[in-house]
Amino acid sequence: MVRRCPLRWGLLRLQPRLEALGSSEAGLDLPGIFLFAILTLMTLIANLVFIEEAVYIYRKIPSSKRSIIIWINAAAPVIATTSCIGMWIPRSTMFTDFTAAVFFAIAIHKFLMMMIKECGGQKLFLRRFENGRFKISTGPCCCCCLCLPRVRIARRTLFWLKLGTFQFAFLRPVLMFISIVLWTNGNYTLYNLSPKGAAIWISCFVGVLTIIALWPVGIMFQQVRTLLTCKKIIPKFALYQFILILNHLQAAIINILAMQRIIPCAPPLSSSARGAYVTQQLLIMEMFLITLISRVVYRRRYDDLEPLECTAEEAGDSKQTPTIIVNGAVSEDGLPRV
Repeated sequence: MVRRCPLRWGLLRLQPRLEALGSSEAGLDLPGIFLFAILTLMTLIANLVFIEEAVYIYRKIPSSKRSIIIWINAAAPVIATTSCIGMWIPRSTMFTDFTAAVFFAIAIHKFLMMMIKECGGQKLFLRRFENGRFKISTGPCCCCCLCLPRVRIARRTLFWLKLGTFQFAFLRPVLMFISIVLWTNGNYTLYNLSPKGAAIWISCFVGVLTIIALWPVGIMFQQVRTLLTCKKIIPKFALYQFILILNHLQAAIINILAMQRIIPCAPPLSSSARGAYVTQQLLIMEMFLITLISRVVYRRRYDDLEPLECTAEEAGDSKQTPTIIVNGAVSEDGLPRV
């Protein structure tokens, strides 16, 4: 009886599933080489811009906000980098897509924490809105349920909002690990959406967790968007939404088109492999633009808000405050300096 090497036998079992993702040995023509070079250069520039921005944030921003803002700014460059790796090495697509998804899941929780930090922290946030109420009839869960009552802002309510985003940041890596284990054993195929496969159930569970995680962010944004207008919270939230839509919804639509053979195969690439190529190339260009825009939006000094007003409101009040000049000296409160 011939004894088979376990390692060699495992590699032989994995080989057909790896080839289904497309072969990286396929030759590229001159336009293909030019396209790959341009996209790789975009990825490199995006990472250099992020590194420069991270150095600026580390030098200019208080330590309580550094890691949160750096993590949010890193979402677009990380997605561009994983997409570039998946473009050059098609067999790594499973790992690169999951890595980008996990990183952005943590970034969702960081964005919620950033809005609280911009209000001065949890204690000052509760003091500002001690008599206020959260509007929970917002997307993506309850945007149509306008009859829902408003929830009082309290420490327990804030805990549940943070837990809503933290569960996704914790469970997404766990699901990633389970998916990779099942994939190596042949029980998980990304394009097999039959009820007997594991992909459909894991995808549905991830979808539910994603909706639950996005709901607290929408609730918090509705509460603080007026207060944090001077902190450019609206364009920051728009960039966060763009990354979410492009990284999840756009990729899902292209995968569905590839599974339905609307994106035709081009030997040696199958329809699914070509769909993955299209997704990765689009993400590199889109994340490159978002990285440049993020540098403009986040490039400012992050001074703390005053206890009850925003900087913009204080500027309007200062115009109405008369000043008294005594021997060329002006006091800040309008009174003569002693």
